[in-house]
Amino acid sequence: MRIAVDGMGGDFAPAQAVLGASQAAHELGVEIVVVGQPDRVQPLLDHHPELKFVPASQVIEMADHPAQAVRSKTDSSMSVCARLCKQGQAGAWVSAGNSGAIMAAALFIQGRIRGVERPALGTILPGAGEPAYFLDVGANVDSRPEFLVQFAQMGAVYAEGVLGRPAPRVGLLSNGEEEGKGDELVKDAYGRLKRQTAGATNSRFRFVGNVEPKDVLAGKADVVVADGFVGNVAIKMAEATADFIFRAMREEVPRGATGKLGGLLIRPGVRRIRDRIDWREFGGAPLLGIDGVAVVAHGRSDARAFRNAIRVAKEAVEANLVGKIREAVGR
Repeated sequence: MRIAVDGMGGDFAPAQAVLGASQAAHELGVEIVVVGQPDRVQPLLDHHPELKFVPASQVIEMADHPAQAVRSKTDSSMSVCARLCKQGQAGAWVSAGNSGAIMAAALFIQGRIRGVERPALGTILPGAGEPAYFLDVGANVDSRPEFLVQFAQMGAVYAEGVLGRPAPRVGLLSNGEEEGKGDELVKDAYGRLKRQTAGATNSRFRFVGNVEPKDVLAGKADVVVADGFVGNVAIKMAEATADFIFRAMREEVPRGATGKLGGLLIRPGVRRIRDRIDWREFGGAPLLGIDGVAVVAHGRSDARAFRNAIRVAKEAVEANLVGKIREAVGR
């Protein structure tokens, strides 16, 4: 399997992108092509002969307008990655750059699966039991009810095909679990999902109704659906909360001799908890609905996060995610 990595995307690129790509090549058994500007990327590859290189003369910056940048910078590292996939020279691509531009490049170059209204970004959300798959986390800031229904369908395909959850439970994120809670968007989507799955013997998922944030973390649903604005705010708040808790523990626990001793005793358990909720472990979010595999990694990705984003891309290809979404949603 060959995966293209945008060597120019992310706060710590290209150094951390190259290092993460090298780790993935050694640990995951995949061939990695790093795409980027020769003067910035090629010197780093001298220390990583296992990595291939494809040049790109342009870079889409975080401040660029996504669609305009993709149209004007046709030789950007993102566009080259997407073209490698479109031409069959790579099975997937990964970028930690401008997320809007990643989606624009994937849409313009790879295209949507026929029948998909809007692509969606999904990510893993850890909890007390098995983690939930949460979407959309930012691909669409204005959604319609029919979009949420498709997000549920695509999320269920991912949960079953990649996470191994047969007949996954799908819930709508809302401010209350009772039917009738939520804004007009949630209420309308609730009715559509209920009608679609009620009494259906061939449904790919079970609709469990509305779920509150506490229910998500308690494992009430395998797939949680929200519009992109709410989903993006929710996931960023969750990441910030986790960072705050661990930062506060590092500052408060070691105070005094007793605190230092206690810190040593709890350190192994704290590390295990941190690993369970560390966003770097989940790597990246696949763009569901694109006619190909494109994974959006966090802008702050380090080598560990890049390595895991490549793992996410590999799993999506192995699970034939695109083919299964085409079968479930496409026309």
